[in-house]
Amino acid sequence: MRVGELARRTGTTVRALRYYESVGLVVPRRLGNGYREYEPIAERQVAQIRELMALGLAVEETRPFVESIADGDEDVCAAAIATFRSTVTGLQTRIGELTAQRDALDARIDEAARRVVTGAPTSENDPAGLVGARLPPLHFYASDGRPVDLGDLGPGRTVIFVYPLTGRPGVDLPRGLLEVHGARGSTDQAIWLRDHHAELLAAGASRVYGLSAQSTGYQRELAHRLRLPYPLIPDPKLTLAAAAGLPTRTSGDLALYDRLTLIIADDVVEHVFHPIPDPASHALDVMSWLTKLRP
Repeated sequence: MRVGELARRTGTTVRALRYYESVGLVVPRRLGNGYREYEPIAERQVAQIRELMALGLAVEETRPFVESIADGDEDVCAAAIATFRSTVTGLQTRIGELTAQRDALDARIDEAARRVVTGAPTSENDPAGLVGARLPPLHFYASDGRPVDLGDLGPGRTVIFVYPLTGRPGVDLPRGLLEVHGARGSTDQAIWLRDHHAELLAAGASRVYGLSAQSTGYQRELAHRLRLPYPLIPDPKLTLAAAAGLPTRTSGDLALYDRLTLIIADDVVEHVFHPIPDPASHALDVMSWLTKLRP
């Protein structure tokens, strides 16, 4: 068979086959026209190479196995057993090295997390004091790109859930970071608000926003990944906290909002939920509160 056919049958590439040929593992015969032609046995040889490489063997270490196929003797020989043992020993050494690296990184993460996020609250302001006041005219661009003026949200009731932070899939947050009061459950809360968004509107909310100190990039990634039907407001400088006295947590270079929810009616703060002991089911609490207001 030609090289392209062998590559297709074995699920490899022509380039890989050329390499196996160059090291003498799979050798085709030359035709009179100069083309290479592989014997049917080459398919088994290539499959053996790929299988052994998946187990951690180097290409050269597959030689005794491939040659045994060519010789018609597929019994495991002493050289093959020695190769297996050598590979296992190498893997054990590598596992030890990786484990040591992981433990060292975990220690660095914990040390950094303690320095950054285990400080006391920056402010213990009681957000209930906002009831009856107007939010300052702060301008933001939400995750959907639209401008938002907190002092002019429009008629009807606006729900703004303020949360500390969310993570990204595959990117672990420092373990100490997750110990920040109110940090756990932010993604769950966003999902519950998403799933009950239509019910919140039916209960009397005209619009819903999320707000945190994370950047626009984080907000947009979260809104896209969770397919949120409501926009998120990035406030990395905590300008709302400074202007309205919202409670925050900070230590070192990191500052976060405490979790709370604002209900704003005709641009006046009508109610504040704080603290929020169960973020995941908090949407139901907001829905229940809004429903009680309906005539």
